[in-house]
Amino acid sequence: MGLILKGGLLMLPIIVCGLVATYIIIERIVFYKNIRKNDEILKKNIDSALRRNDYADAETFCEAASTPSSNVLKKAIEMRSLKEADLREIVQAEMDNQVPALEHSLTMLGTIANISTLLGLFGTVVGNIQAFGVMGASENMDPSALAGSIAVALLTTAAGLTVAIPSMIFNNVFNRRVAKETAKMESVVTEFVLKLTGRLS
Repeated sequence: MGLILKGGLLMLPIIVCGLVATYIIIERIVFYKNIRKNDEILKKNIDSALRRNDYADAETFCEAASTPSSNVLKKAIEMRSLKEADLREIVQAEMDNQVPALEHSLTMLGTIANISTLLGLFGTVVGNIQAFGVMGASENMDPSALAGSIAVALLTTAAGLTVAIPSMIFNNVFNRRVAKETAKMESVVTEFVLKLTGRLS
């Protein structure tokens, strides 16, 4: 708490950024973990339902999974009576609609990484201005006042980087995960459409 107070008012937005970033990181980790788990269960169940030509059960399994892939598969089942070309077009549109769910909050996480760095830099500038002000205000310079101004510069910079670095790392990790999940979704859906249209057993 003492370090936060020494850092000045600019520590408050940095702390807020840190809390928001932490929430996003935890939420995304849980989200992607649940996607992998639910999609594995869905694949087993839906393959079994298709072998029985039980589309009602297949839709129920998709609703239970509640993942981007399952939502696309559910749409494909609902539109299975259409021609294959039309079905593929609708499925592609639905896949495009599901991508934002995979990318949710990642833009904000990237923004927090940038803002935190800038806030830390701004704190450095403010601290240096205060330090030079102290130095120029009196011939008998007060070392404690100068140290306090320098502390503002150093603490806000350190705090900003402490928030920015993990945010940037996780943002990059999550973006790679989005690309991986999107590619996997396209593969799963393509295979499913082929089975649905009888072109793959």
